[in-house]
Amino acid sequence: MLDLNLYKSNDEIAWCPGCGNFGILASLKETLAELELKPEDVVIVSGIGQAAKTPHYLKVNGFNGLHGRALPPAQAIKMVNKNLKVIINSGDGDSYGEGGNHFIHNIRRNVDMVHLVHDNQIYGLTKGQGSPTTAKGQITSMQFEGVYLEPINPLALAISAGATFVARSFSADKEHLKSMIKAAMNHKGYALVDIMQPCVVFNKVNTFKWYKDRIYKLDDSYDPTNKMEALKKVEEFGDEGIPIGIIYKDDSKESYDEVHPVLKSGVNLIDRKWAVEDTEKLIDEFLYN
Repeated sequence: MLDLNLYKSNDEIAWCPGCGNFGILASLKETLAELELKPEDVVIVSGIGQAAKTPHYLKVNGFNGLHGRALPPAQAIKMVNKNLKVIINSGDGDSYGEGGNHFIHNIRRNVDMVHLVHDNQIYGLTKGQGSPTTAKGQITSMQFEGVYLEPINPLALAISAGATFVARSFSADKEHLKSMIKAAMNHKGYALVDIMQPCVVFNKVNTFKWYKDRIYKLDDSYDPTNKMEALKKVEEFGDEGIPIGIIYKDDSKESYDEVHPVLKSGVNLIDRKWAVEDTEKLIDEFLYN
């Protein structure tokens, strides 16, 4: 195990006291140390939001982009340098709302990276508007009469779109969350971990107690390779219980670097040597053909 201080950032953490993000940050930091991933070999990519501040709080490579646009640069980073461990940290709004289209097509590509969604079922950075996962009828700072729409089911969407690794965890259960992050990192292809994470200021419904009273862990009798059972399992959310663990896993599908004609050659793009005349040829083709 590496020293945790290797990942210590000097940036002041600007999350509210009691925020569920602290548990996710601690779990991620310990996971990196236990897997002995050196800071220079890790990239944290994010969009905009409270979760998207994560790259500032870990001393690793980081990219903080636009709202809903965490996945495209993450894919590009992984495709250019396959040796890097790429981890996306974004919220439910950033991932499933503004980034919904990227979410679907990233699943289709199956790029080998880990997506940690800090799902607090609210827009925390912009002061508490309903997000794509906010429950219908829930009163928020902007929906005074309650949210009119049904929430999306991101895990059902991911599985039906062809995701090869779909899991759920809870920010207050460090050991479980670490096990899910490790499993996601060891998976070849795109791995989604949806993390139930209370917003202590703007979401007074989905509190730590609310989650603890409903969450249960999937045991060894559950088969995550059964797609139809997985689709049934992700329909459980609410008073009937919220399952956490690996919901679905498919190791048979090839990752993007195994099907793309250039990437599957095994050459790391960042190590490719370019001659000046090759660049000039490309410019001439673009300008004159």
